[in-house]
Amino acid sequence: MEPQRKQDPLARAMVRAHRVDAGFEAELASLGEDEAARTALAWLAERDLCAWAVPAAWGGAETGGLCAADDVSVRALSDLRMQLAYSSGMLDVMLVMQGLGSYSLARGGSDELRALVLPAVAKGELVAAFGLTEPGAGSSLGEVATRAERDGDDWLLTGTKTFISNAGLADFYTVLVRTSGSPGGRDGGDGLTMFFVPGDAAGLEVERFEVLAPHPIGTVTFDGVRVPDAQRLGELGGGLSLALGTLARFRTSVAAAACGFARRALVESRAHLLRREQFGKPLAANQALRFDLAEMETQLVAAELLTRRAAKRLDKGHEAARDVARAKLFATEAASWIADRALQHHGGLGVKRGEVVERLYRDVRALRIYEGTSEVQKLILAKALLSDGPDRGSAGQKSAPRPH
Repeated sequence: MEPQRKQDPLARAMVRAHRVDAGFEAELASLGEDEAARTALAWLAERDLCAWAVPAAWGGAETGGLCAADDVSVRALSDLRMQLAYSSGMLDVMLVMQGLGSYSLARGGSDELRALVLPAVAKGELVAAFGLTEPGAGSSLGEVATRAERDGDDWLLTGTKTFISNAGLADFYTVLVRTSGSPGGRDGGDGLTMFFVPGDAAGLEVERFEVLAPHPIGTVTFDGVRVPDAQRLGELGGGLSLALGTLARFRTSVAAAACGFARRALVESRAHLLRREQFGKPLAANQALRFDLAEMETQLVAAELLTRRAAKRLDKGHEAARDVARAKLFATEAASWIADRALQHHGGLGVKRGEVVERLYRDVRALRIYEGTSEVQKLILAKALLSDGPDRGSAGQKSAPRPH
């Protein structure tokens, strides 16, 4: 008898992530946003899943060699998001926000600050948030206007951030602010710096608002919030690079979440078409609906392959900007279409509040916007295509020469 092979750390984590029973799924869906968010985070923490959003070097999960110890494995985070999004959008968002909100600290914080905060993030004891977007700054971070003015050994932060996930729940925010220069223009990003800001800092105010799907989110206002220079993350003026590095590391996992939502939509649609009878036969006997299912699955599998390719290349340290943009663009657009078809297959039942496909339809829509809109991904891809030619693909075909 061959000895049993020991499961790798990610495989064991995936088993824990898979165990979301229908009762807990329904409970999360029935709770208010804050309670659902805290319940979801506690569920993740009990299963040591938050640790996958933090580098192993700072109290996170040992990845079994998937990536360097001082980084977060994109493959692991993507696989986990695929699985969690299948069951619950709230589980998915609470996992990724632990990483998005703390990664700038992991890359740019002092050893003392990292040792104090990151192990607690990995255990789900501290809630993280990431403060980039402003009323006048979304895709163009060079437009960031929130300012930090030097005051002795401290900085005073003044301005407004909006569409901030975990606003009001977060124990800390990693915030991109302007320390020099002015918003806009070609050099608008040169004067930006990241800071670690405690959630209970004097002068920090939160106003919550609702979005399409249940999600703890709101506007965060800084009115002379005092932050010690020891809580600056990275070099002065190096904030844009730190913020973009965070997005580059986590953007692929957005595609993964889209795949999780899409797979659940496909499963729900298939079950309904097999179960529901009309005119004396199941809906699945309708050829047009069969064609829908075939295309839904094809787009899903293509999205999963693109996502896993991007994640693998990132973990190996390869240049993967095109892979990431392609995965994010295709997976989120495909997932929206798949969720839409699943809702259509359910007819009137599909728009009934509380039905799984109705929830999925709302959950999936925002993915085409945050962490880089579909249009931004197209710009990235088109720029690379025009500059370097078509992707050579796995076969390594030569591209046609560029015109002179």
